[in-house]
Amino acid sequence: MPFTKKHRREVLGNVWLFELCSRRELDSLESAATEMQFPIGKELTTQGELGRHFMVIVEGEAEVTRDGTPIAALGPGSFFGEMSLLDGQPRTATVTTLAPTRVLMLTTATFNGVLATMPSVNSKMLTVLAARLREVEAKYVPTGERTTSA
Repeated sequence: MPFTKKHRREVLGNVWLFELCSRRELDSLESAATEMQFPIGKELTTQGELGRHFMVIVEGEAEVTRDGTPIAALGPGSFFGEMSLLDGQPRTATVTTLAPTRVLMLTTATFNGVLATMPSVNSKMLTVLAARLREVEAKYVPTGERTTSA
């Protein structure tokens, strides 16, 4: 049974990439998203392949592997593919379902369509990405070695 529009919007609103988006912007993203179901053992992304979509897990679970080594477990609310959605570069990991899994998927084309009609989403995502980068830098780069401007 498909999820309601409200639930789909809430799922997307809980993705940190979209956390600053308004209800109207989330409605546009929700309308662009496709709900899909996958069986156990389905490879959702493959390391090294070009990325053309972003997924948020609504139900189920998946495993992330890099070079065959498990590196993360994903469950409801987890998402993947955001880097490829933004830069179109090859996938850095493989994601395989461990249970029947339902996702919301945004393809690069549908996502770019949202950005074309609502450029404010792009600006808000850049703000969130900059904040995340600052958090990572503060956590992992010693103060004397930081090269980014303040």
